Amino acid sequence: MADRIRVTLEVNGQEWSVEAWPMERLLDVLRHQLGLTGTKEGCGEGECGACAVLMNGQLVNSCLVPVVAAEGAAVVTIEGLGDEALQRSFIEEGGAQCGICTPGMILAAKSLRDERPEPTEGEIREALAGNLCRCTGYMRIFEAVRKAGGR
Repeated sequence: MADRIRVTLEVNGQEWSVEAWPMERLLDVLRHQLGLTGTKEGCGEGECGACAVLMNGQLVNSCLVPVVAAEGAAVVTIEGLGDEALQRSFIEEGGAQCGICTPGMILAAKSLRDERPEPTEGEIREALAGNLCRCTGYMRIFEAVRKAGGR
């Protein structure tokens, strides 16, 4: 059986050094060791996007990332996002309902907006395709992303 290892990573601009099992999920380290519970576990299989974070600027499902792969990485969770216009749009447009998918949706939208500040409807739909929601019917989420781009 493998021993625990020390992994150093930057999360939301702060450097952390954690002890973890080599194949422990980044999701579990964020939630249980660092107390960043905004990152949600939905399916645990990389299908729903609820656990999405930005790692070195790329959107990833943290339930699929072994923490050892995050060594030296810069990770941004919903707690460290800082994009108030995007978050405000989700609230104003009703894009946030139960809250399980919301952090992942917002981070996916942030990733899109970093590439395309004024995305088209098709680009929004494609960028959020990896995120599942059971509450909103998606139209309010799409509108929130579109509206935030215009701020």
